[in-house]
Amino acid sequence: PGRAQTYPVSAAFFLLRPNTSPSPPNVAVPSPLNAATSSPDTDAVNNGGHEVRVLSRHGGAVGPAPRSTPFAVDLRSGIGLDRAVAGAGVIVHCASGVTGGDLEATGTLIRAAQRAGVPHLVYISIVGVDRIDYGYYRTKLAAERAIEESGLLWSLLRTTQFHDLILMACRTLARLPVMPVPARTSFQPLDASEVAARLVEIALGAPAGRVPVMGGPEMRTAEDLAHAYLRASGRHRRVFPVRLPGAALAGFRRGDHLAPGAAVGRITFEQFLQTRLGPDPGR
Repeated sequence: PGRAQTYPVSAAFFLLRPNTSPSPPNVAVPSPLNAATSSPDTDAVNNGGHEVRVLSRHGGAVGPAPRSTPFAVDLRSGIGLDRAVAGAGVIVHCASGVTGGDLEATGTLIRAAQRAGVPHLVYISIVGVDRIDYGYYRTKLAAERAIEESGLLWSLLRTTQFHDLILMACRTLARLPVMPVPARTSFQPLDASEVAARLVEIALGAPAGRVPVMGGPEMRTAEDLAHAYLRASGRHRRVFPVRLPGAALAGFRRGDHLAPGAAVGRITFEQFLQTRLGPDPGR
């Protein structure tokens, strides 16, 4: 009972500079970048003398967040949020839920930031949310607009898909005897740790509006990425390209989610798989 009222986000981070002057520029950051793996580069923030506040639904530590204080927060209802943002100068909003509620949660966070007088809100979004007709993307675009119209000072970073998403899809599809992948569709996966480092850089700087997009180092077909996963995991499957219907898939085939002019990531999918899968094949 009550589960439907809980926003399905696992964590957020808030970073605060020590109160060493009458009006210090405080900082705050919500994440993880995705539910599976990453958190912002808290070491970089800690080394700058900032307090890290880790937000989750249950108030437990999430990911590698040394010298941090956990807070239990529900971004849909707002329970615990005012206490968590008190004194923050920057909020980096990375929390998201694929089951819905992003726009509502963003509105709750915006109102809390306005009440607290937070002068800088940083948001991470996705390349192509304004071009691909997909429900989750439409919600992300609406959240972008809500932040732009909030009256707060803001920075917004769009990125291509993370390696973790490609890995999750490959693991799921490889459960079948034949591995189906979207035909004539490429991706430009990016390592979440590189995005985390960039978000910290943005958070510690002045509000910048829309910052340059961030893409992975390579554009790879879905077939190619599937074969890379199979090699790294030691599995043997036939990869079968399938042309999928619908406006969203047409947008992906057009490459509306790619950023060929912003291939700034350095960690390739194979390098990511090596660190994630390691020497143990069959995963």
